[in-house]
Amino acid sequence: MRLSIKYKWELVAILWLAFFFNQADRQIFNVVLSAIRDDLGLTDADMGLVSSSLILVYGLLVPVAGIVGDRFSKKKVILIALLIWTSSTFLTGLSQTLFHLILIRSVATGGGEAFYSPSASSLIGAYHKDTLSTALSLHQTALYVGVICSSYITGYIADHYGWRMAFYVFGFGGLILAAVIAKRVKPDKKPAVAEKSTEPAIGVKETVLVFFKKPTAILLALGFAGMQFSGVGFLTWMPTYMHEEYNLSLAKAGFDSTFYYKITALLGIIAGARLSDTLRKRVINIRALVQVGGLLLGAPALYFMGASHSLLTVYAMLALFGMCQGLYDSNIFASLYEVIEPPYRATATGIMLSFAFGISAISPFLLGYLKPLIGLSKGIAFLSLGYVAAAILLSIAVLFFYRKDRLKMGL
Repeated sequence: MRLSIKYKWELVAILWLAFFFNQADRQIFNVVLSAIRDDLGLTDADMGLVSSSLILVYGLLVPVAGIVGDRFSKKKVILIALLIWTSSTFLTGLSQTLFHLILIRSVATGGGEAFYSPSASSLIGAYHKDTLSTALSLHQTALYVGVICSSYITGYIADHYGWRMAFYVFGFGGLILAAVIAKRVKPDKKPAVAEKSTEPAIGVKETVLVFFKKPTAILLALGFAGMQFSGVGFLTWMPTYMHEEYNLSLAKAGFDSTFYYKITALLGIIAGARLSDTLRKRVINIRALVQVGGLLLGAPALYFMGASHSLLTVYAMLALFGMCQGLYDSNIFASLYEVIEPPYRATATGIMLSFAFGISAISPFLLGYLKPLIGLSKGIAFLSLGYVAAAILLSIAVLFFYRKDRLKMGL
């Protein structure tokens, strides 16, 4: 029993490292976007297209990844995904044309990344129940740390050794981690097998319908899409905005645009997770309520970040925005798992991520297209509408469906 308790947290730590590289590798492009653009003679719209293509490929493949994760070894799915996206990250450094960037950076990297989260989140959920929000939130902190570290390290490497070297460094590091996962992660627990043994196995269509029969799950997914529309556009263009608007170096722009934002997000996600796990038996919809609060406070912070022309104000809004995103992130999958049965959670995670990244794929390209027309300042302020839409959708779920769908689970 003690060994099992120790391993369930070791699993979170190992997958934390995998998610760190998942997010760090994705952030590299955002930090050196302007350097790649100038080196290869591309346009802002071209760069937005590369980023949007990655998100679109991710959004198209992630529901497939969820189905695969529910039917095959999650450990093997995670390991293969890591090998694909880290190898593609390394090869991105060899790109010479827009076609190369789209093929290697978007198709290969995005395709590999798509297969990670459904299996990883579901695998963590198999080992954690009373600590579900805490475990998933700790795993989610890798996103923040990965983006912060990647932003600074990438900018430093690019300023001193060129943008290509950053892709080589992170790609090689991910390949080393793959060996650790192969050795340390145990074969999957199989609680779903026992449950399924009392009922006839159901097919892919029926598995997918489990998700779409739950109004709460649909609204959570649509809300996540609104939040991601804002977040993807923000992460893609904020380093360039600070580099060009405030004349910061690539290293400083990359670091400043993420550090103040992600460091407070760490505080927000820990606070949101602890609050949710503590009150989950007394307030039935506490997980979703915490998310709504984060969205409602985050929208004005994102608006004033773009609308202001004061660097000090930008830093303050970055800090507030990060805290709010942390509150939302603390229950992204924990709230979903309260209305989805364990055997179908990887599939549900994949569908939810597909909603989010399929819709948000347009955001980087849209801001790149609008940049010469209205400027990045107005473009970033415009992104606040995604948070407003997400807050409305989650509020509908809380008011009309969450309690009913959760009670169907016997929780």
